[in-house]
Amino acid sequence: MFLRRRRACLLAIAMLAALPVQAQEMVEVIKRVKPAVVAIGTFQQTRSPSADFRGTGFAVGDGLSVITNAHVLPAALNTEQKEMLGIITGEGAAPVFRTATVAAVDKEHDLAHLRISGTPLPVLKLQDSDKVEEGQMLGFTGFPLGMLLGMRHVTHRAMLSAHTPLAMPASTASRLDAKMIAQIQRSSLMVFQLDATAYPGNSGSPLFDPATGGVVGIINMVYVKGVKENAVSNPSGIAYAIPGNYISRLLQGK
Repeated sequence: MFLRRRRACLLAIAMLAALPVQAQEMVEVIKRVKPAVVAIGTFQQTRSPSADFRGTGFAVGDGLSVITNAHVLPAALNTEQKEMLGIITGEGAAPVFRTATVAAVDKEHDLAHLRISGTPLPVLKLQDSDKVEEGQMLGFTGFPLGMLLGMRHVTHRAMLSAHTPLAMPASTASRLDAKMIAQIQRSSLMVFQLDATAYPGNSGSPLFDPATGGVVGIINMVYVKGVKENAVSNPSGIAYAIPGNYISRLLQGK
């Protein structure tokens, strides 16, 4: 009896001792992740405000490549008014705009590869997304509210709830119509479903392993209950991410 109690106490002590270490790991990882995460937007000198925030992105490779969602990019630029696509760096009320060009787009997987010039950014490394398992804890960093409060990096924790086909869910089973069922059956793209509160501004945020900071996916969709405005006032707590191995393929030109 004494030995069992002693083992139980030692196990409890070990578990409690591990918690601060895990928390400290996350603190250090966030410090490394934030400098590589940028805002994606357009700039037009004659517009007010001149910068138009569209989503989040992050630097990889040589520090001059930025990954975001394809749907974050504008359908067209107002070239007559010299509107430019680019990234926005820095934190707080004094962001810096840097122009970017589109190097490649993968609409099927909702990915875009941008190239910038000048000083390379800090980068995030890609990690094998095939090894991510359901129940695994992850994190993502982005700009959920855009630049409403200035540029502020925000990090959320998330558990991988499921590997699921790329299709927006119905709020109730009765709303699963034939068209939606057919879409689910046709989809060959399996994405990560997360039990996390994300917002439209999180599109393009890197989904990373809290232990290593390695990117395993990219946030691309938020399940919105009812009308679009509910995404902020009444978030569903469900978000989706494209597995990171598709990013590797895009960068390799596959």
